[in-house]
Amino acid sequence: MDFRSSEQAVGPRSEDVLPETAAAAVKVVIVGGFGVGKTTLVGSVSEIRPLTTEETMTQAGVGVDDTQGVERKTSTTVAMDFGRISINEELVLYLFGTPGQERFWFLWRGLFEGALGAVVLVDTRRLEVSFDVIGRLEERGVPFVVALNSFADAPVHPVEEIRAALDLPAEVPIVECDARLRGSSRDVLMALMRYLQSLAVTTEAS
Repeated sequence: MDFRSSEQAVGPRSEDVLPETAAAAVKVVIVGGFGVGKTTLVGSVSEIRPLTTEETMTQAGVGVDDTQGVERKTSTTVAMDFGRISINEELVLYLFGTPGQERFWFLWRGLFEGALGAVVLVDTRRLEVSFDVIGRLEERGVPFVVALNSFADAPVHPVEEIRAALDLPAEVPIVECDARLRGSSRDVLMALMRYLQSLAVTTEAS
């Protein structure tokens, strides 16, 4: 055995090491219904190799998971996705993607612990899968933005119609995105950061 090569393999890759200039780290949760693109978003924007817990869908989920509209989906997140992105030299976001199926929602309690905010990823073809997700965030008092993920056959609705359908307060940002594109996913996270900053300023002023 070549012990030198084994020693060289120990430790994180250079691209995974946290930048020395990082002064603050923020936990952000990516939530949404089943098959809306959470794993895709985390993977597209992460500057490190993302951790995923995707498993092949089996007969165990038949009759339990609602796959209407995503019948061709063959894998699913069973625990979480994890990624990291540096917003600037000092601010780092840790991204935690949640499982979408309701039977895995018991994991959300731990994933939301310490989260500063959340992104709700929405598929406009299946708005109804977002209702319970948004309700859980509101119950926990977690501030969030809504990102409308682009799908080729998705209907296009005015933002205010989406807001009304999801029963969102006027101050909650709604942005459009393509979760496959790094720049678009990063814009969603920046929208969340701006929203959190505005909430902080409002709190300080009151």
